[in-house]
Amino acid sequence: MKLYTYFRSSAAYRVRIALELKGLGYEAVPVHLLRDGGEHRRADYLARNPQGLVPALEHGGNVLAQSLAIIEYLDEIHPEPPLLPAEPLARAQARSMALAIACDVHPLNNLRVLNYLRERFGAGDEAVRAWIRHWIETGFRALEEQARRFSGDGQHLFGSAVTLADVCLVPQMYNARRFGCDLSPYPTLCAVTAHLESLPAFARAAPEAQPDAHQGAVSSNCACPRSDGSPRACPSRAASPRRSPCPAPSGAVRRHPRK
Repeated sequence: MKLYTYFRSSAAYRVRIALELKGLGYEAVPVHLLRDGGEHRRADYLARNPQGLVPALEHGGNVLAQSLAIIEYLDEIHPEPPLLPAEPLARAQARSMALAIACDVHPLNNLRVLNYLRERFGAGDEAVRAWIRHWIETGFRALEEQARRFSGDGQHLFGSAVTLADVCLVPQMYNARRFGCDLSPYPTLCAVTAHLESLPAFARAAPEAQPDAHQGAVSSNCACPRSDGSPRACPSRAASPRRSPCPAPSGAVRRHPRK
């Protein structure tokens, strides 16, 4: 099993979490989204995945794209532990929360959307960051209310076990912290995230634990790299502390891909 991934891609992050939860070995193949105009645009990568996005999963000679399709495939061929409830209504509710993140929030913050804002409409860095924060916070307002209704223990978005909704939440919360969202209105999401990030599978899947996070093509402090991959003069995290009450993940260690 081979995963084409990028350490800071939240979609790839979801798939890494699912692989780790299920204890599946895989070979991680980094695809840098910024270097040399984006390695995902190269002909050899497009030949594997015509969508030109990460992640992509190669398994049994076939290549799957789209993170939720990949995760549900993994859940079907390796059903333990299940990532969706068995009961139909509960299954639909958990999937609905996952889709609210993966389809409504995340796409508006994707690199190609941000680059289009810059190149087509002349948006500056602060305007782009405001755009990102607006859509994350809009999505989180609804998700906070859903979590209050459906969390069974205050540690999971739905019920009392990890579901697809949790797999989507943690990467999006990583992005929210990275872009300086005010997370104080979302105490339930923060509590759920803190619990999930304490689990070994989530820690192993974290961006800072990936081998390509240490290749240093762009500064990890730079939330808005230029579309050509060159670093921006972004303020460091030390000079601009997070406004989030959620703690950053701890205990994550650098890992090498398992084969």
